Amino acid sequence: MFMVFLEPVLERLPFNAAMLYLPIGWLLGPSGVGLIRIDLESRADALTVITRVALLLSLFTVGLKLRVAFRGEGSRLWWLPLRLGVVSMLITVPLLAICLAFLFGLQFAVAMLLAAILAPTDPVLASDVQIQNVDDPDQLRFGLSGEGGLNDGSAYPFVLLALMLLGVTDDIAQVDHFGWFVAWGVIAGIGCGALAGWALSRTVLFARQRFGLALGMEEFMAIGVIMLSYGVAELIHGIGFLAVFAAGLAMRQVESARSGDKPAGELIAAAQDSGKNAAVHPEQAPVYLTETVLGFNQQLEHFAEFFMVLLIGILLSEYGLSREGVLIAGLLFFIVRPIAVALGLLGSGTEISHRWLIAWFGIRGVGSLYYLCFVLQFWHDKLAARIAQDVLTVLALSILLHGISSTPLMHLYWRKRVAAKG
Repeated sequence: MFMVFLEPVLERLPFNAAMLYLPIGWLLGPSGVGLIRIDLESRADALTVITRVALLLSLFTVGLKLRVAFRGEGSRLWWLPLRLGVVSMLITVPLLAICLAFLFGLQFAVAMLLAAILAPTDPVLASDVQIQNVDDPDQLRFGLSGEGGLNDGSAYPFVLLALMLLGVTDDIAQVDHFGWFVAWGVIAGIGCGALAGWALSRTVLFARQRFGLALGMEEFMAIGVIMLSYGVAELIHGIGFLAVFAAGLAMRQVESARSGDKPAGELIAAAQDSGKNAAVHPEQAPVYLTETVLGFNQQLEHFAEFFMVLLIGILLSEYGLSREGVLIAGLLFFIVRPIAVALGLLGSGTEISHRWLIAWFGIRGVGSLYYLCFVLQFWHDKLAARIAQDVLTVLALSILLHGISSTPLMHLYWRKRVAAKG
């Protein structure tokens, strides 16, 4: 109820809601009033499930927002998130691991594990810098949105590799050739998710327009597509995060192809005028379905953001800030991330101002929290508490620093963009 009344005020202030959730979580934890206490290491299995659900909701939402065709004039935009989500990730993990091993005296396998946990940017907390209008695929927002959708999946092989180097392999990867395992995971994950999103959205549209069936219950469809794409991908040893992101992309591609060249905003306005008839309208049905699913998912994403940042605050209250974590955050935000972005975007033709903003907005959050919980299910070591404290410190600093800077920087960026167009 506090947020209900405060939301209009927050829109005028230079910070986001997550910056309020974090101290509230800290106050609820052991360092505050002591109302809630969570033992991260003993509850890692349950927390892995909870954080995974939040991450899946957000990945599906990101996929639904990216309304750019893979072919044609706008297809070049896709190279930006691919460079950031794959190339920059391949640079970030080993570079950060080497720095951690050299500067903090960590065993290289432990350093790689910590680097892999911290590497993915966050699709949940990055809403201020993500796509706001599906008809306006701004280069900066599109790149950051696509990167957040891709690199939670591309970080997974690095986490597994680090666990394998530490001797934790039996319960995770039962394959002899890690390279083939990763290749199959990527192909199976993307293929499974794309097929699920494409087939299910087309089936629902066919049933609605031909027989007047499958009307309403878009909320069930949102959850169903996420569960099917993730569950089937995991069953065939694909990377489930990539599957859910691909499912969202596929649903949006079906809508875009069926809508032709017409802007989504125009079709959405027409669908609102048509009311429930839009669900079976030959031209409006695809955008009506996709936007309804997206709207529901975004509402769930707001809840996910609230609970996840609250959880980070509670855990931080338990473990406390670490000086080492502060140094790692500075290393990641100001050195490793800018280098990885600069190398990943070499030859891309991206504007210098865009590169600096992309380098800064490498927001860390739920993806790193998920991988921390995932790792602690299998890795029981005396260093586990130290790693957890470092990760939570980096996440807290990211929420605060990026939360303070996102609104003013994006407003400044938007004013410059409008001025350039004018």
